[in-house]
Amino acid sequence: MTDLSELDRGAAPGAADPVKVLLHRHRELCERAVDPLEIAAGLEAHGITDRTAARFRHRDVFSLAEELYARVPRDTDTATGSPAAPTAPAGEGGGRRSLTVLLLPLLPGALCAAALVTLARTHGQTRLYAAAAGVLTVALALRAAVRRGPLARPGGLPPRSATGSWTCWLLAYAVVGDGLLRTAIAGGPDGLPDGTAGGDWPLALAPLLALTLAVAPATWTAGLFLTHARRKLATSRGLEDFAASVRPVLLGAVALFLVALAALVALCAPLLDAEPVSPAVLALGALLFVARLLSVHGFTRAPRVILMLTAAAQVLAPATVFAARLPGCGALGAPVEVLTAAWGPAAVPVLTCGAGALTLLVHASRTLARASAHLRPEQAR
Repeated sequence: MTDLSELDRGAAPGAADPVKVLLHRHRELCERAVDPLEIAAGLEAHGITDRTAARFRHRDVFSLAEELYARVPRDTDTATGSPAAPTAPAGEGGGRRSLTVLLLPLLPGALCAAALVTLARTHGQTRLYAAAAGVLTVALALRAAVRRGPLARPGGLPPRSATGSWTCWLLAYAVVGDGLLRTAIAGGPDGLPDGTAGGDWPLALAPLLALTLAVAPATWTAGLFLTHARRKLATSRGLEDFAASVRPVLLGAVALFLVALAALVALCAPLLDAEPVSPAVLALGALLFVARLLSVHGFTRAPRVILMLTAAAQVLAPATVFAARLPGCGALGAPVEVLTAAWGPAAVPVLTCGAGALTLLVHASRTLARASAHLRPEQAR
């Protein structure tokens, strides 16, 4: 607020050169910028809009950024040396790195499929060891896949994200949640609908396989969104023009990912005796994909809060049903029991993940439509 008020005073009609005030306030940004687009994005991040640019006698922020970029003196050596830097990755190292980014996202799904095959062929204690090894290898593969390429966070963000633990909770519920909720409604392990006793409940492995396989289309779709958004940034002539052009790209990227995920769910279903169409998996996949897109661009607070609330809601669903067995607490489980009786146990993840995904998508349509959200990592430093 202080910057904008001072800028307004500098842009007053009596000021001889209003742009000079702005250049003084943001000299560091203008000096380190590699092109006017970076200055435009930086100005937008400081709250300067096209309307503010009009006070500086410019039609939009992009035009204002071009004048600021032209006014800043630049070292000849720096100017001549900077274009040569991007030519280094064009050799063998760049091709190997591109191949790694292309193939690494396939690793989690491949390892998950191999782990499930191993589980199907083992028994007893050996199966327990195989399950532990499968979880470990898939987790390491997922970690490696999201640390490179379009799904990697910029260097300026913390190396560890608080969203990881909530993502694990959501994936765990996708595997055991429906069975646990069905067991809770039936009265506990001794009152299963089929009359069996014991503490076991069925595991849903198809969602886990489909979601790990979906890491590849998520990476490639995120890459397409980043490329198209930066291309729109280069051709737009105003912040509102850029926002209007990038929102359809965002919605298209999410829709493309959901189509790919639906195809993977249909592919995995017959192999694991699951439903060919699972709205719960699609809702969870959309939630995780949009949350990662926001985190990649530096917006980590909203994904963290939404993932936390979604995971808490899913944990509370069976917890309230179990708590309803206590004396005088029968009303606690009524909402979940009514919801499950009407649409089945999958209604809980569909509603919670669907609401979270929709909330983050609305948030992303505003935040990712900003020019400042699409600075390259090397430009942000």
